[in-house]
Amino acid sequence: MRDSLNGCHPLVAIPPGAAVTDNTPLIGSVIDVLGYDSLTFAVQVGSLADADATFAVTVEHGNAANLSDAVNVPAEQLVGTLALAGFTFADSYKTRKVGYVGNKRYVRLSVTPANNAGAAYIAAVAVLSGAHQEPTPNPPV
Repeated sequence: MRDSLNGCHPLVAIPPGAAVTDNTPLIGSVIDVLGYDSLTFAVQVGSLADADATFAVTVEHGNAANLSDAVNVPAEQLVGTLALAGFTFADSYKTRKVGYVGNKRYVRLSVTPANNAGAAYIAAVAVLSGAHQEPTPNPPV
């Protein structure tokens, strides 16, 4: 069957908003993976104005709902790499992705700019899939 709608649950990880104009990290929402078999973060890159800016992606996980116990996810618990999820000025209007296969309940994505003095538009979606109960809510909650 080709239906992925009823088995996935997209959530806002980093909301679209005003341009980032400095090196302040974009800290994503805490994503609860309970009831799903997998999680993929999709980073949406809009216009990037600073020619020497770079953007590093990190993923943290933990078992506390507020991620007060957050630690960086080890590379072996990621699908893809953080290096491939990162981007530079040359990557305007592209997407990047990284998956999580760890065993912690809560996960968060962050994007940290470096050398950024221009406008950078960045957002991210967390796509939970492999729902234990289908169909998933539509619209997602």
